[in-house]
Amino acid sequence: MTNWVRLRLRAAPGAALALGVLVLLTSFLAAAFPRGVDAYESHAIRDQISAASPDRSAYQVTSGPPGAQRPQRERAAALAPGPLGEQYREVRERLPDLVRFDPAQSAYGVRTPEALVASDAWLPRPDGLPPKLTLTAQSGLAEHSRVREGRLPRGTGPVTDDGGAEGAGQTDRLEVEAAVTRDTAKALGLRIGSRVHLDAVGTTALSARIVGIVDPRAPQKTYWSIDPLLRSPGLATEKVAGDTPKHFWVGALLLSPDAGPSLLSATGTPQTFWRLANDPSHLTGREVTRLREQVAALENGPTLVAMREAIGPTAAISTEVDTIVGEFGDMRKAVAPVVAVAAFGVGTVAAIVLLMAGGLAAARRRAELTLLRSRGGSLVGVGRRLLAETSVVALPAAALGFTLAVVLVREVRLVPALLAAAAVAALACCALPARAVAAHRRTLTSMERTDVVRAKPSRRRVVAELTALVLAVGAVAALRQRGTASGEVDALVSAAPVLVGAIAALLLVRLYPLPLRLAARPATRRRGVLGFLALARAGRAQATGALPLLALIIALSTASFGGSVLAGVDDARERASILAVGADARVDDSKGLPKKLAAALREVPGVRQVVPAHIEYDLWLNDDGDQVALVAIDPAAYNRLARHVGMGQVPEKALRGDRGAVVPAIASPGVAKRLGTGPQKLRPLGGDITVKVAAVREGTPATQTSEYLLIDADRLARPYPTAMLMAGSGSHGSGIDMAAVRAAVGTGATGADRGADAAARAAGLTPRQGDDAGKASARGEGSVRVKARAEEYAGLADSPLQDGTERLYAAAVAAGAGYAALAVLLSLLQATPERTALLARLRTMGLTRRQGRRLLVLEALPQALLAACGGVLVGYGTIRLLAPGLDLTRLALSARAGFDELGTVRLHADALSLVIPAVGVVLLTLAVVLAQAWWSGRRKENTELRAGESR
Repeated sequence: MTNWVRLRLRAAPGAALALGVLVLLTSFLAAAFPRGVDAYESHAIRDQISAASPDRSAYQVTSGPPGAQRPQRERAAALAPGPLGEQYREVRERLPDLVRFDPAQSAYGVRTPEALVASDAWLPRPDGLPPKLTLTAQSGLAEHSRVREGRLPRGTGPVTDDGGAEGAGQTDRLEVEAAVTRDTAKALGLRIGSRVHLDAVGTTALSARIVGIVDPRAPQKTYWSIDPLLRSPGLATEKVAGDTPKHFWVGALLLSPDAGPSLLSATGTPQTFWRLANDPSHLTGREVTRLREQVAALENGPTLVAMREAIGPTAAISTEVDTIVGEFGDMRKAVAPVVAVAAFGVGTVAAIVLLMAGGLAAARRRAELTLLRSRGGSLVGVGRRLLAETSVVALPAAALGFTLAVVLVREVRLVPALLAAAAVAALACCALPARAVAAHRRTLTSMERTDVVRAKPSRRRVVAELTALVLAVGAVAALRQRGTASGEVDALVSAAPVLVGAIAALLLVRLYPLPLRLAARPATRRRGVLGFLALARAGRAQATGALPLLALIIALSTASFGGSVLAGVDDARERASILAVGADARVDDSKGLPKKLAAALREVPGVRQVVPAHIEYDLWLNDDGDQVALVAIDPAAYNRLARHVGMGQVPEKALRGDRGAVVPAIASPGVAKRLGTGPQKLRPLGGDITVKVAAVREGTPATQTSEYLLIDADRLARPYPTAMLMAGSGSHGSGIDMAAVRAAVGTGATGADRGADAAARAAGLTPRQGDDAGKASARGEGSVRVKARAEEYAGLADSPLQDGTERLYAAAVAAGAGYAALAVLLSLLQATPERTALLARLRTMGLTRRQGRRLLVLEALPQALLAACGGVLVGYGTIRLLAPGLDLTRLALSARAGFDELGTVRLHADALSLVIPAVGVVLLTLAVVLAQAWWSGRRKENTELRAGESR
């Protein structure tokens, strides 16, 4: 056996090398796929936790003060850094294995549970209310801050049994040293030496003396961001009975870590805390379910009981990691069935190509194997020899492909990739022996025809075809009925495109002889011989040609399916970004924009058009409280903008109308129904008008509200621009220089700061909802908002799970196209010896080289056109059949809210994805055939035709 293998490898090193390369690539793809899925899922969950705000992702352990029955000195001693540090270590030891944290950003300490009122009259009061401040004695203040002025605060000494601090004197007021950040000092007017008097709720009045102003180190990380008040103050609201909500400042004073005991006498009930910064770098996508279970046990389970045994019976643990992980799980469930469809398609095509490679080798060695059988070789013996040949090549190649996948895609599971590579190796090893044994089970005479015209399907084949048909119908019905919203990966449903392609290929093979017969009849009456000969040759192709056709159709349908998925996702994001911005870029200010701003924006690089618009979002239609958006804009300019962004235009003539007292308007369906057909008086800020609905349109890019009224800006008495809509160059307006736009507008922000609401929530106060412009005004900021369509488009695909899925589909499209090319090459190479011998014979009869090329092209075209047309039709039919069951919303929009108008994002056929792979197959076929004709033309006829050969 060893000598046989050695001789065969020496006799055909090129064939062995080609098989090794094919197995290597297929094994690499098979092993890289599950590792790639694991990798991007792991990256996605880590990124999702890291991108969440620290107050959501961190683990916060809190506890009340020591028991009131204990002496004051003992209660105060329990709040010192030493005991708190011991409890911190016990908390760390009791955490589950998947709950890991970053010690550098974690901290512990004592804080006032509620903000205390600062009674000093010199502190700023936006609406007449005094500010409220929290006091926090947190560990690691020196390591996480940089002293800008003064020094860091020091402790006040131990607390005595009467409630005061030792050395503080017998007074009714306790003074502590505090530091503030630069933002807090600027907002509240604090400086070194300032004394802030706080209305204490404990036994001793409290005041704080500012001894230092610090700058946070890494202010966006957990140490400073888990409680936003530590870093910067914010505005909160308080609603007084019978009055409008009023705003006041909330902030934080930073005490020395040793000053925790002093808060016991000042507040009576200080809160101890241990804040653990989340470290998700170890998490993998497959551990998400177990992490949720451990977090649940940490919040309300046995782990919480263990924590209370360590730090006290009032201990509580809060985190939103379970919510974050749940959002990731929902996203993964939404995309997993879509990914499975691509995996089944590419995997099937790869398996067919490996079988075709075995079939090609078996056909090339038919004479050799026939000789072995005639000399007494058994089927088992022949199979063993061929298995040994292929194993020597396929097993090392599969191992090398697996190794490459492991090296390139790291830190994920080995078992799925190993099983996939092993399946490829097994198929590659068994393809040649199985095809050879099947072909030599019975002896064929040289006169028997096995072409597609004469071959009759066996009963077994009919049963197999009917079974595949039933499975395909069931898969399509299941996918259309259940869809992919459940998130469960069903093998039958995922294989629906493959089954549809298989049925179509079998049907085309059955119908293929009919057009050949019909085309051959008129060809017999023509003077030239090439047409008839080419059709006769095409009809004499072997019946086993169904396998290349099956590979081509499934590969083409997989490529078109994947391309349509990517095109559908891109189209949904395109429409969503238009709905979010309404133009390539826009500037909004409800208070009004200067008219000269339009001229300045036109000078910005990349801006091609600027359309000023007057937009009011709170126009009252009647006394019942109905509010809609009023859009006053130049119709001609608006239509140019609408054409650019791809949204519906408005009838300019209807808006212009006559210059009478009644103003024609374009209304949304809901507004048109409420206004009716007659004139209606309205009172916008731009001047009173009487409007009448002239036309109804579903939406407008000028406003993001569904209920609107659009009029000609010239019909307002006092129009003033509140928005500037811009059209620019590049995809999604990416050619616009947004930095220059913001510089022209005079703002560097894209919206109002949300820090105030977060600060209010951290202080336990009611945040003000809405009115971002008023909040920005109270803080001395502008109310201008700048939005860019390219930024919105990019934001819709900011999840690594989306990015990984899209790259996987792009790889599926490329792999499908590559395997289609391999299928074409293998099918043409299988007939190369016979085709070369035919040309040699015909040239001895006077056929020219040019006629030989035409003959080969005409012979290959029917099958190539059949595969191309079949691929297009099957791809289109598959998309139409499966589109109702595929939900691409999560994949396209990253679970973003605010795009209800888009509805569910469904799969739709993309013309380029359907046509380009099919055209590529035809062109590749022609290129290979012409190359074969050129190569055979260089060789002499006597080298191809030898006496005694049967070719």
